[in-house]
Amino acid sequence: MDIEREVPFDPGFVQHIGAIMPNIEYVYASIGRFRNFGQKKTQFKNIFPQLKGLVENYLGFYAGCILWAEVIKSEGEKPITGNFCCGSEYNEEETVEEVNYLTAYIRQLPKDIKYYIGQNSEVDENDIKILNAYYDFLTANKGFTEVEKTTDLVIPESIKFPKDTKEILAKIEEVIESGRLFELKPILLEQL
Repeated sequence: MDIEREVPFDPGFVQHIGAIMPNIEYVYASIGRFRNFGQKKTQFKNIFPQLKGLVENYLGFYAGCILWAEVIKSEGEKPITGNFCCGSEYNEEETVEEVNYLTAYIRQLPKDIKYYIGQNSEVDENDIKILNAYYDFLTANKGFTEVEKTTDLVIPESIKFPKDTKEILAKIEEVIESGRLFELKPILLEQL
């Protein structure tokens, strides 16, 4: 990835994710169409692996955004291209809506697993850590509405990165190729 003169706002993450809120709502709406509880259970059980994968990749996307910001910030002052948020009016409620939604959903999911599948499950607190870090990242950067160059990016103080980000960049390039964004989660968790 060439980041000598300028850097992209998105290094290629977006091609691997779908809108999380509509996808989750669609799944539950489709389950809700069944009258018979046995059919609802079967539908949830069948769709759960894809639903879990969607959530995991989205958490990886959030982790990747923070990691990418640190990588490009460490490159010194360079213009950022493709930031469609820049110049928009900042609205914190709208900016964090998706993160709040996913946080609430992750907290609800163990109850749904117990209800539909009959298995005990717990909230993964590491997922909550990632969501909290991304929330802080979004708000510290005012939804990226004022981010024109790498030095405009703000990394929350709660996240500590190594001085050398070459390994992080290599992993980002790898997951952009594979689409396995969830592999970025443990890298961010090491920094929290």
